[in-house]
Amino acid sequence: MFPVSEPRHPHCGIGWYEVSNSSFQPLLDPVGQSAALSALAAASPLIVLFLLLGAIRMKAHLAGLIALGCAIAVATLGFGMPLFTALNSIAAGAAFGLFPIMWIVVNAIWIYNMTVATGHFEVLRRSICSVSPDLRVQAVVIAFCFGGLLEALAGFGTPVAISAAMLIPPAPQPMKAAAAALVANTAPVAFGAMAAPITTLAALTQQPEHEVSMMVGRQTPVLALVVPLVLALIVDGRRGVRQTWPAAILVGIVFAVTQFAAANYLSAQLTDVVAALAATAALVVLLRYWQPSQVMSAENSQQGRNDMSLRSAVRLAHRVETGASGNHSPTSVDTPDPGDSRKEVLRAYAPYLVIIAVFSVTQFAPLKEALARTTITFDWPGLDVLTVEGTPSSSASFTFDWLASSGTLLLLCGVVVMPLLHLAPGRAVRAYWHTLVQLRTAILTVAFVLGLPPAIGYWLAGAGSAFALLSPVLGWLGVAVTGSDTSANALFGSMQATVATQTGADPLLYTSANTSGGVIGKMISPQNLAIAAGVTGLTGREGDLLRKVVGWSLLFLVAMSALVYLQSGPALGWMVP
Repeated sequence: MFPVSEPRHPHCGIGWYEVSNSSFQPLLDPVGQSAALSALAAASPLIVLFLLLGAIRMKAHLAGLIALGCAIAVATLGFGMPLFTALNSIAAGAAFGLFPIMWIVVNAIWIYNMTVATGHFEVLRRSICSVSPDLRVQAVVIAFCFGGLLEALAGFGTPVAISAAMLIPPAPQPMKAAAAALVANTAPVAFGAMAAPITTLAALTQQPEHEVSMMVGRQTPVLALVVPLVLALIVDGRRGVRQTWPAAILVGIVFAVTQFAAANYLSAQLTDVVAALAATAALVVLLRYWQPSQVMSAENSQQGRNDMSLRSAVRLAHRVETGASGNHSPTSVDTPDPGDSRKEVLRAYAPYLVIIAVFSVTQFAPLKEALARTTITFDWPGLDVLTVEGTPSSSASFTFDWLASSGTLLLLCGVVVMPLLHLAPGRAVRAYWHTLVQLRTAILTVAFVLGLPPAIGYWLAGAGSAFALLSPVLGWLGVAVTGSDTSANALFGSMQATVATQTGADPLLYTSANTSGGVIGKMISPQNLAIAAGVTGLTGREGDLLRKVVGWSLLFLVAMSALVYLQSGPALGWMVP
């Protein structure tokens, strides 16, 4: 169902109901009059989804479709939702999955595909990888630093898609490239898409935006400290950590300290931009005086040569499909550096410079307000539902920000980039079609999964003071279902504030924990798994990818829950503004 929807069933009884003009309001314990059983029933579609992906290794779009059927059964039979309302709510959720989420991803990958079609992607990759020939350092630069910048600008699935695609040429295996991109997309997420999760949470909970930014900035930097080390471990195991720990630790510390400082003393919107650029600059300086004792390159990696041949063939086929001319033959990672001119390097960076410029300009108040006035918000036809408190549910409305959407801005960036890359309109259109074909299963997966009804929150809220341990779990669940920290905040933010008030805790702590816990659920979200698999040629292996990252997600979640629990008491209570 729509990402901000809540479990619903009519005032009287459980079962099938005719469509009527009356509003539909849920109760909290419809299954056996037990909150625990009701929570288990509500969580069952998500459990089914992850079992199908991780245990049975089913393709993501098929697993999403089956989980969607389970959600319909639970909503109608367990929660008493009328069938028409359930189907209509699913349609609203699928619409949200297509716009804005996949609208953003498709246009971001289109820009990437245009750089591939003209050969400028290889120029960009060589330029970024020239920072260090070591694959583990490259993973930190591309997935964490560059991915963090992309998260700051566009958010949603953009950094996972582009950084995973960029990691394919140097990485020993596509699976490692995809896993590294997913794990790296954690700490920056809370301030992603120009701090959309922060501003959404502040608006819904009526808390000062800067205070929310300050509190989140005292939680997510803890993740930033360790993520670069985890990336080295993913790419090359313990040896990778032993040989690259100075670079990984430096990047983690600089990103964490800068993220904390910017979130507390500068601006939520610029937090990740500043942190990503500072971490990159620190790494560049370090690498002038230090390099790993043993350089891990594609040539000396265990499967380097075989994978290089495969990647060269994949890139050649990719270029043919996108209509690239033979004048730009794909460059394999084992070919000598062709000595790219400064002009070609600038063109390779041009798409991302354009993205930075466009997204930065649109943050100026007059233009931002002008774009906001084009946004259309309307009640979803036939979806008349209330929250458990009896107030109108935000799931009954749909926001169509056709001009202000990050996806539309990315489309505009792509149009601007075309002449900069010397790409003819016909080839650009073919690249766009290739992008749609490339992401077709990811699009289906997102549409199916966004119909799932997350409805476990109110049961967890009964944990009392121990809810401090569970508060990040709600955000984690919300992002696991919706793929968006913004949506997870809309889903559970207000409830977190209410629980905090009822238990005597600080609402700022619990609502911020929803955001910080949500960033950890990003890596196991079926939407992001599908996107990462789609751009790395692993479509159909989303279950394998899930098993690769789920352990890290759970480990990070335990750490975040412990941090929030300590912040709720005297031990670290001083960290709450």
